[in-house]
Amino acid sequence: MTSYTDPTQHLFWLASRALGIVAIALLATSVTLGLALSGRYSRRPGMAAQLKHLHEAVALTALAAIAGHGLLLLGDSYLRPGLARIALPFALAVKQTWTGMGVIGGWLAALLGLSFYARRFIGVRTWRWLHRWTVAAYGLAVMHALGAGTDAASPWFVVLLALITAPPAFLFVLKLLPQSRRARPELHRPVVTALKPPANASLD
Repeated sequence: MTSYTDPTQHLFWLASRALGIVAIALLATSVTLGLALSGRYSRRPGMAAQLKHLHEAVALTALAAIAGHGLLLLGDSYLRPGLARIALPFALAVKQTWTGMGVIGGWLAALLGLSFYARRFIGVRTWRWLHRWTVAAYGLAVMHALGAGTDAASPWFVVLLALITAPPAFLFVLKLLPQSRRARPELHRPVVTALKPPANASLD
């Protein structure tokens, strides 16, 4: 006789898993767009503005997915984590290290994503410095997915994670590579020589 398990008992858990996969895919896309904006790939006329709007929209959607990924666990009848355990790093005892990394990555992603609206107050230089940590937020999300994810051992998930990680990783490495030195501005300036009169020229 086989036992039957009602799938509705795990509805919140399954929904959280699904939204977690969506969240990490959106986060990878957001990081890719951000690196493309900071590189030399957005210099075509109008391209920078389009990438900026798309980057902002994807980042905010990723934040919503991250929040949903955590909040859905509140309805899980097995974990019953409570709000504090899903909001505070390392407060959840289940796979504590990996879930803690996910919480830190989520808060870091939220800070960086919402900094869009604080750029005028904190200054462009500070905003750009903050955005350098976007890669770290994605790295924490990847470690969380591999360490705490239910599907971490599934081949399809490993392939998916590799595919969405490849573009931002490539752009990040490319950004770190030393670029060729640009020609100094002085080399492009026209050479103006003063015309001296001949030594034997008449001064009349």
